[in-house]
Amino acid sequence: MMNISEVETRTGLPAKTIRYYEDIGLVTPARRTNGYRDFSDKDAHKLAFLARARALGFSIEDCRNLLALWEDQTRASSDVREIAKHHLVEIEAKIQGLMAMRDTLSDLVHQCAGDSRPDCPILKGLEGSQ
Repeated sequence: MMNISEVETRTGLPAKTIRYYEDIGLVTPARRTNGYRDFSDKDAHKLAFLARARALGFSIEDCRNLLALWEDQTRASSDVREIAKHHLVEIEAKIQGLMAMRDTLSDLVHQCAGDSRPDCPILKGLEGSQ
């Protein structure tokens, strides 16, 4: 059994995040008589799993579903794949949005002379009057 600082070191998650995951029911460590959390190896493994899933950008709800599937030995891999595919579509849409933002901002920066004149295509672009 481990205390929260040991789990923090083992998983790389801050104690605040670990407590949050407990508050929303993603992990349920045992409690000592003094009220301190007592994390098992399985709890630490779940937290490491959650850390990797969150690092890939999965939402808390997706993480909850993935964790449930991970724990379900009768799961269908197609259920896991569906969650991952949906998330991949969201990531690709964000990338497209970021690329469009980059292109727009790049155009505005190139249009701006960047000199001492008050005329600024960037500001005009931001106000929508370009």
